[in-house]
Amino acid sequence: MLNPEVSKLLNEQVNKEFYSAYLYMDMANYYADQSLDGFENWFFVQMQEERDHALLFRKYLLNNGEQVTLTEIAGPEGGYKDFKEPLTQALEHEQFVTASINSIYEAAYRNKDFRTMQFLDWFIKEQGEEEKNAEDNIKKFELFAGDPKGLYMLDNELKSRVYAAPSLVLD
Repeated sequence: MLNPEVSKLLNEQVNKEFYSAYLYMDMANYYADQSLDGFENWFFVQMQEERDHALLFRKYLLNNGEQVTLTEIAGPEGGYKDFKEPLTQALEHEQFVTASINSIYEAAYRNKDFRTMQFLDWFIKEQGEEEKNAEDNIKKFELFAGDPKGLYMLDNELKSRVYAAPSLVLD
């Protein structure tokens, strides 16, 4: 069994990851409404990843004899003012998720829960990639999206992203 504090934080993370999936689905919907299929695709793939992250946290809890407690997931605010806003909100959200995972890691360290620390190592690396991807999207948008042809090319680039299941395997 896990330390109660660590278990509580891991349960909260399940719900945070599902909220992330909701948020990215909302962003995908926004871009679909704007006929930016590549941006829609990028956020749809992101939604799939976040859903899978929630399921990985769930499985880890179950594998450690813990009950999974799901709570209500708030809907995203939406109402984006321009094409860039979802990109900047995505970066801010990834930074929030990184801080949350770091808090779980800190609690696991305090409680000498080395198994959970090892489990979280994959997520810490993943969050570094998530933040970099979000930053790259903003940079590319700022460089290219001011020109309709540039926006079209960036949209086509984002259309090529494909979903890949997480590489973290839980027994």
